[in-house]
Amino acid sequence: MRVLIIEDEVRLASTLQDLLDMNGYTADVCHDGESGLDNALSGIYDVVLLDVMLPKMDGFTVLRNLRAAGNAVPVLMLTARSELSDRVEGLDCGADYYLTKPFEPRELLACIRALTRRQPELRSSDAVEFGDLKLDKSSFTLSCGDRSLRLSRKEFDMMELLMRNRDMVLTKETLLLKIWGYESDAEDNNVEVYVSFLRKKLDHLRSKVKIKTIRMVGYCLEVSKI
Repeated sequence: MRVLIIEDEVRLASTLQDLLDMNGYTADVCHDGESGLDNALSGIYDVVLLDVMLPKMDGFTVLRNLRAAGNAVPVLMLTARSELSDRVEGLDCGADYYLTKPFEPRELLACIRALTRRQPELRSSDAVEFGDLKLDKSSFTLSCGDRSLRLSRKEFDMMELLMRNRDMVLTKETLLLKIWGYESDAEDNNVEVYVSFLRKKLDHLRSKVKIKTIRMVGYCLEVSKI
């Protein structure tokens, strides 16, 4: 399960990331509202932990833009502001829960577990489709007709990004940031390796969908007419 932490306090963000990693989550961190919104819109996260007081774009604005874009990812707001009016504003903007700092780690983990048990109709679809492909989030399965196979976590994340951004060319830098995270030492060749893995799996599935390389730019999906 992947969690996005949008928190400008570097030490707190690092502590939260370590806590989540120790409890079996994959956690990415953004330290400002603009980059946080960009990552949240990617559609690869199961939960977003969102601070209110952020540089470049405050948490309320991030949340409004996220919901306006039709993204229903569960959002837990984290803030030192405990006034009733602030909590009401956060919930009215589309937050699912509001946790005031300081909080106990067990309480945070319990909130995350509760949010991931939301009713299916309130969550993003568990399946993404493009061309003759279907990507199942619940089983990490990529299928084409009656043929299917299971993807690794990074293969799944890359395929989901490509399928959800079907009308866009995704740069290697974008893929590195969204899949490996800001603090990773992964390089361009890591992206190339996983693109190669996915191409082989698409061939195995006999899919008409191909990963196209746009020279000096990045990658996108296309449906072969042959």
